[in-house]
Amino acid sequence: MRRKAATVAAAASLLLLAIAAAGMWLALFSGDGTVVPGLPAQIEIPDGATSLDAGRALAAAGIVANGQMFRLRVKLAGAEQQLHPGVYDLRTGMGYSAALEALRKGPEVRYVTLAIPEGWTIPQVAARVEEALGIPRDELTTLATTGAKSFHFRFLESNPTDSLEGYLFPKTYRVQPGATARQVLTVMLDQFEREVSGIDPSYAKSRGVSMHGLVTIGSMIERETRVSADRPLVASVIYNRLIRDMYLEIDATVQYVLGNKARLLYRDLKVRSPYNTYANKGLPPGPIASPGLASLQAAAAPAETGYLYYVLTGKDGTHSFAETQGEFLTLKARAKKGLQ
Repeated sequence: MRRKAATVAAAASLLLLAIAAAGMWLALFSGDGTVVPGLPAQIEIPDGATSLDAGRALAAAGIVANGQMFRLRVKLAGAEQQLHPGVYDLRTGMGYSAALEALRKGPEVRYVTLAIPEGWTIPQVAARVEEALGIPRDELTTLATTGAKSFHFRFLESNPTDSLEGYLFPKTYRVQPGATARQVLTVMLDQFEREVSGIDPSYAKSRGVSMHGLVTIGSMIERETRVSADRPLVASVIYNRLIRDMYLEIDATVQYVLGNKARLLYRDLKVRSPYNTYANKGLPPGPIASPGLASLQAAAAPAETGYLYYVLTGKDGTHSFAETQGEFLTLKARAKKGLQ
């Protein structure tokens, strides 16, 4: 009788073990066989999620077959503390190894391309930012034109204005979606800082021109020139006129006041504005656009000339330069007959 009882007990134990094994098999290996592999699947792993939480999210999306098995794979790999939270774009049926590697690597950050050309003004930059990132242009424009003092960069210390005009460095950026106006401006200012780090401002300082003034000169060079060779020559004209206390008479400064009006009339040169260099001596209060590196370099290292004038004479944007008013008038008369 005792032997029979022992046999029954042993059989029961085996049955329980079989049931437990079946349960473990179901827990670790069962899955939804109806999921079509290779389809896009997005999941979010929140901060503080465990490997089981991650496994369940992966399984629910059909990325792996079983959440418990994913948890076991994580433990065997010693990767419990290596899973990164975030939003993932994965594929159904990609398997445990690939899913584990993706979560160890972290979510791929998506970027939006933001291209800012040389010579653009704040309103133009704001319009492009709105188009690319959805940030309202008025929001960025207001911050960029009134909030310069809230950005703490050394190169802004000599800027007496509240505007960041001229400091939004022209470049093609990769910006994360969801960035704020302040974050976008900070990215551009960071780039400006990197770009100007190799520029020697000693020449400008020797002429009584601050960093802000150097950027202002660079912006005028950017707007006035189309040919690289002209940049240091136009820079020399600006410095030579400043030294002689002459009106700079830069058309681009008037265009800036008038919203970058393409063709100026004589009456436009009389517009009342501190930026009008036909009506005010010295540099305007600040930059009139975002200069590129070449224009900033020309502003920092102008050519050594006696030029005081220049005239657009070439169809390709080339200027001719003169030291006297007589030479200037001759070049101007020649240009009226047609660009060469």
